[in-house]
Amino acid sequence: MMHARSGLFLAVTLVAAMFCSTAVAENWPHWRGPEFDGSSDAKNLPVEFGKDSNVAWKVQMPGPSASTPVVWGDKLFVSTPDPEAEKLYAMCIDRNSGQVLWKHHVASGYQKDSRSNYASPSPVTDGNVVVFFYGNGELAAFDLNGKQKWSRNLQADIGEFNFLWTFSTSPTIYDGRLYMQVLQRDFKPNRASPIAEAAPEAGGESYILAIDPTTGKDLWRHIRPTDAKVESREAFSTPIPHEHGGRKELLVHGGDYLTGHDAATGTELWRSMDHNPQKITSHRTVPSPVAGAGVILSAEPKKGPIYAYKAGGSGRIEPIWQTDGRELGSDVPTPAFENGHFYVLSDSTRGGRMVKVMPATGEVVWATNLPGRFKWEASPTVADGKIYCMNFNGDVVVLDQTSGEILANNAMGEENANIIRSSIVAVDGQLFI
Repeated sequence: MMHARSGLFLAVTLVAAMFCSTAVAENWPHWRGPEFDGSSDAKNLPVEFGKDSNVAWKVQMPGPSASTPVVWGDKLFVSTPDPEAEKLYAMCIDRNSGQVLWKHHVASGYQKDSRSNYASPSPVTDGNVVVFFYGNGELAAFDLNGKQKWSRNLQADIGEFNFLWTFSTSPTIYDGRLYMQVLQRDFKPNRASPIAEAAPEAGGESYILAIDPTTGKDLWRHIRPTDAKVESREAFSTPIPHEHGGRKELLVHGGDYLTGHDAATGTELWRSMDHNPQKITSHRTVPSPVAGAGVILSAEPKKGPIYAYKAGGSGRIEPIWQTDGRELGSDVPTPAFENGHFYVLSDSTRGGRMVKVMPATGEVVWATNLPGRFKWEASPTVADGKIYCMNFNGDVVVLDQTSGEILANNAMGEENANIIRSSIVAVDGQLFI
């Protein structure tokens, strides 16, 4: 996650729980998987496992991170910091053995605030390059063997970030382009008065940036306007590609709107209704959009609704359905889509609830209350007829995709684990946690 205050993963062990040994055939190139929707075609995935049970290998990480690993072939890539040295690293691990193949120091720094750190964003790969982004603006690309191709800093190149909390968004590679989004307030925040209005001379633009992933050079930058106020301009979501009716789009959620952009040019094709007509100033956005079955979902913050829009629209569009956010909403986790249904980890209710939803109508197929007293903010993963979700404490709950029955509750967090927000990766009979 993902993402904003979605940034701190205090358990510092990376675990691969393996049910059976299979030939490498699948990849997980983006933090939301190969289809950008939290789903995978992986089979023979484990149901029951633990810190010392059904584990193929584990690697001690240098420090905490909310970064979700990505996988290509026999390599796994993950971002990590070293808190004591205040350094940020790009790391590659052998998928089969857990051996660290390479680890490169990308930038210095650790955190802006105590709620997260700069290693919250997840890397992305297209099989040729792997790109790492950090909350201080550092962007670096390597080939899969660890040779650096290029690096740059978005703050140095384009302008200082204007976020109250540590910025986090994950890069996306699609159709030969690397996409970054920076949806920010139009003035530098004053932490003593975070909802203060902008000074007349304050600048700052929200934008979508397309980059050549092989060279790091800009292809275009699209300014994304909004009438959102103060913190509601800020987004920690990730731009999500979507193809419908032969049209390739980039879905962007934040600043009180969901927008669709031409993937080749960045031109805005459509814009949702205003999701915050009262112009509440604290509606920062964390969840990324998700699309499936011709429908696009966006989840609004702080017990706000989930809105569903028909794909392929133009101009200003209206939702085909929306929820009561207090009953079904998501402040932090990004919903998943698989096999004709959306799966929403609703953190708007006490304790968390997993909900299976019909795309066309919003009808709830089933809803299962999740166990325990910890928060659920990591985005769910759906694969092999199962749903995997992990809470702040590192408890991994496995649910049956058809019935919603809880199949297992696996304790994976280390002692005193807290604020774990990294999503689970499912590839070829393996889970990477």
